[in-house]
Amino acid sequence: MKRMQTISVQVVQEFSASAERVFDAWLKPDMLNKWMFGRALRDEEVIHLKLEPKVGGRFSFMVKRQGEEIDHVGTYREIVRPNRLVFSWGIAGFSDNENESIVFIDIILNKNSCELTLTHELDAKWAEYKDRSKEGWTKMLGALDDLLD
Repeated sequence: MKRMQTISVQVVQEFSASAERVFDAWLKPDMLNKWMFGRALRDEEVIHLKLEPKVGGRFSFMVKRQGEEIDHVGTYREIVRPNRLVFSWGIAGFSDNENESIVFIDIILNKNSCELTLTHELDAKWAEYKDRSKEGWTKMLGALDDLLD
């Protein structure tokens, strides 16, 4: 199998919340609905947030934006609470197993806080979306920080 060429987007966010709370917010639909998707973040309607939070488990986060349904899909590759989460990330109908992007979430403990580093590896063919992707993750992590404060 041919290895795809990738580009990386990285965002670092400091949280005053515990590493466990930050980590768990990635795997609970009632939390995702408040910081990753929905009207609190952008003009969209959440249709469903379905996930199997286990290694090999899949997720489907479907939203409706500007009249179009967008299904964010992926598979959990690594789950090590509360320090590491790795999952594939794509849009149903536009991504395939050979060229899917991968998101790495690493959380380290500080004295009274934790620091999350998100690294999103994308197929180089999506290079024109690098800045937009970084802006999106930055906005979402900021919303997560506000929610957990």
